Amino acid sequence: MIGFMLDQMTLYPIADDVLFAPGGKVVIRTYGVAPAASGGSTDSVAYRTWVTGVLDQPRYWHWGHFEDAASGHRRVLEWLTGRGPRPVQALI
Repeated sequence: MIGFMLDQMTLYPIADDVLFAPGGKVVIRTYGVAPAASGGSTDSVAYRTWVTGVLDQPRYWHWGHFEDAASGHRRVLEWLTGRGPRPVQALI
């Protein structure tokens, strides 16, 4: 099912980071996702940051625009490394 869904979407990678913590590896990925049928239109791109390997919530954030996603990714890294507060996701 997931393979089928990915075939119908276009992913736009923005940033990937990996942190190593005493409990294991934490992966932070930020990307844009759009229906493959959008023809490259940026109007239909949804921006997300996913964090795997941590127990704290939230595990993902939604962003409204590319710039929000890029700066949001940095804020998530700062939060995970103890250098900033937990980011608030953008209102869509």
